[in-house]
Amino acid sequence: MLGEPIEVQDLLVTAVNPAGEEIEIVKRIGFSLAAGEVLALIGESGSGKTTIALSLLGYARRGCRISGGSVRLGETEVLKLPAKELRDLRGHRVAYIAQSAAASFNPAKTLMEQVIEAALIHKVMSREEAEAKAVGLFRELALPDPDSIGARYPHQVSGGQLQRLMAAMALITDPALVILDEPTTALDVTTQIEVLRAFKRVVRERGTTAIYVSHDLAVVAQMADRVLVLNGGEIQEQGEIEQILEHPAHPYTQSLLEAARPDQKLSPPPTTPGAELLRIDDLQVGYGSRNAEGIPAKVVLDHIQLNLARGRALGVIGESGSGKSTLARTVAGLIGPSRGAVQFDRRELSPTLKGRTPDQFRRIQMVFQSADNALNPSHSIERILTRPLDTYFELDGRERKRRVAELMDLVKLPQALLKRRPGELSGGQKQRVNLARALAAKPDLLLCDEVTSALDTVVGAAILELLVELRRELGVSYLFISHDISTVRALCDEVMVLFQGRCVEQGPCREVIQNPQHPYTQRLIGSVPELRRGWLESRPSFTDSLEALA
Repeated sequence: MLGEPIEVQDLLVTAVNPAGEEIEIVKRIGFSLAAGEVLALIGESGSGKTTIALSLLGYARRGCRISGGSVRLGETEVLKLPAKELRDLRGHRVAYIAQSAAASFNPAKTLMEQVIEAALIHKVMSREEAEAKAVGLFRELALPDPDSIGARYPHQVSGGQLQRLMAAMALITDPALVILDEPTTALDVTTQIEVLRAFKRVVRERGTTAIYVSHDLAVVAQMADRVLVLNGGEIQEQGEIEQILEHPAHPYTQSLLEAARPDQKLSPPPTTPGAELLRIDDLQVGYGSRNAEGIPAKVVLDHIQLNLARGRALGVIGESGSGKSTLARTVAGLIGPSRGAVQFDRRELSPTLKGRTPDQFRRIQMVFQSADNALNPSHSIERILTRPLDTYFELDGRERKRRVAELMDLVKLPQALLKRRPGELSGGQKQRVNLARALAAKPDLLLCDEVTSALDTVVGAAILELLVELRRELGVSYLFISHDISTVRALCDEVMVLFQGRCVEQGPCREVIQNPQHPYTQRLIGSVPELRRGWLESRPSFTDSLEALA
């Protein structure tokens, strides 16, 4: 089945707010797309991107409904189809590739069973034909061992491989329209570039019409022919990709482009290195039983050395599985090392939480990647911020109230939010609360673990700007974990590059990024998408194995 044109007119999606009022969340959207074209829907969180994409399947999430408009795929009016015909459409003529492949696969079934499921349900081919076609798709999507990977289970492949397997699942029925909803957001840059390359080649070669949902303009520049810019459920601008990138007309589009280049807007505040705050000597961390020499069965980090001075920021970069988060968790005392020592303010830290003093707990605070998982959903924001104050300080009611207000001001949140719960806040607001809770303890060191990776470009840039400002005002030090090189360049003085659990390069941030010496660092930096059309095609396809770089 070749791609088909799609035309959307006056699409209206509504939802009921807590007061029982019906509000418009997608406001009379219209666009058309020729067969085989790729349209990107871009905008920050809450702009309506995914809501519109799901409407093309004739679907609205719980609490929402498609209240008006037209979605025409070829000669089919999607919104007028009865339920049975809608089921026949989904997974056959229209396929959906979600952001989280890990959440979309059944851990109890083999990959092959899940990839061919739609083909069998819609009776478009026999099992034998479906399995043969799946192997062909695995090969087209550059998956390893295409003839046998289908026999594995989801936990036995990497995140990037699982994302490509999800693409195979979507393409097995030769859909006329494929919807890709943030399919590379959760991937590190080296994995992302190969997934993007595979997606683009397969979509182009098959002539599939596609909708690509993203907040990342650099990624959109590689994938899309045309762009539709959304904010608050309304179209701000639409046009050819070159026009949007080079001559954006709307101020909101211009703000998205500016937010996509945080390292050009921000720079670390000038600091004079203070006394040594954090020191790590010959650190080894792993899991599983230890042998006679004390080495764990699975070594995650090995031979790690670092020094972080008071008031400075060290960025730790590397792809998924390189050991970045394990390093932060070891400093926090959540994982004990099998060898080596961690010193804080010239005193060796206990390898576990049990042996640490209350003052050490207070002075080292962790800011987690997902505020949704880190904040208690049943507590008010005021209670969340009050708890560390009660834990570390003896304050009376007036002092506590004043400090909570001060924390809200520090992270630039209105005090009117204090009575709300996390579920009533936006993603950016929740991350600010997450940060304020860590700052409540008046720490000397913040361990920031991918704190902007789950946020859209605009909100992530605002959080990054806040971190730069807080460092300037409070003199706090950062161990900043990230796979986003541009954020590290904007915030950090020095950078450490981790590859397969070892440090392969370390030094002043701008020096390492502008003149990388190790082949892996060169690959990592060379894999960051640029805001220009054709960048993906200009990048070499890496044929050397990762093991060869070790």
